[in-house]
Amino acid sequence: MPNIHGFSTLRARSYVLRLPLFTRAMIFIIVALQFVGLQTVWDLRQWGSLIPDQISFGTAYRINTFPLIHINFFHMLLNVLTLMPLLERFENEHGTLTSLAMFFGPLTTIPAIMYVVIERAILRSNTAVMGSSFWVFLLLSIEAIRTYKTNPFFVIGPYHIPTWTTPLVIELVTAALIPSSSLLGHLCGIAVGYLFGLGYLKVLAPPEKALRWVESRLNLLGRLPHYVSVDQKTYGRFGVLPTSNSGSSTLPGLIGSTQRLGP
Repeated sequence: MPNIHGFSTLRARSYVLRLPLFTRAMIFIIVALQFVGLQTVWDLRQWGSLIPDQISFGTAYRINTFPLIHINFFHMLLNVLTLMPLLERFENEHGTLTSLAMFFGPLTTIPAIMYVVIERAILRSNTAVMGSSFWVFLLLSIEAIRTYKTNPFFVIGPYHIPTWTTPLVIELVTAALIPSSSLLGHLCGIAVGYLFGLGYLKVLAPPEKALRWVESRLNLLGRLPHYVSVDQKTYGRFGVLPTSNSGSSTLPGLIGSTQRLGP
């Protein structure tokens, strides 16, 4: 047993030490803000959460801060453990600068605005949301579309279920087990993840020529440890191209594709 525990600890430490720059920065900020929120002088959650009726020009920062703030330590820990492998994969495939631009740009602002509009204009409600589970479901949707391009279905007995529905199934289970989670917020993240996975948002990504100019001008690869340059990406900007239009996969294989727990 000690050997097993030691082996697991070493693997976990090795994995964390290999995390790319943007991923480790986001994890650090999320954990740090959780500790900042312990003080009682300043209400961090009230300041940074996404509250529909408090969105204005002066408080537009909430659109970018709400995924970094969590209700409590358990909420933060659960989200960090699920977000880390997904965000690490995204950064390794798209680069550090692209990840920064997309996650503090369209991949966060678009679903956040969708949430605010639906809450205020359609539901006539004002439910505040916070937490990086929003990013988790967005990234799961991107992975689901990638999986669907190569393996359109997974098989459960006689049923062939489209692999792109995986995030929706996980969201239904999450909503049932954790009633306080934001169903609408997660669905907005899933919708934008689908759009990104299908390539409809690629026009919003910064051009590679500009990224190369910035990287060479500032020598980011030489100056920043764990930085992933535009030319170091694993599969290219928008993931692996489909190699097959048919096929099937079992449920365990699908889960391994969408929720990697290791490198």
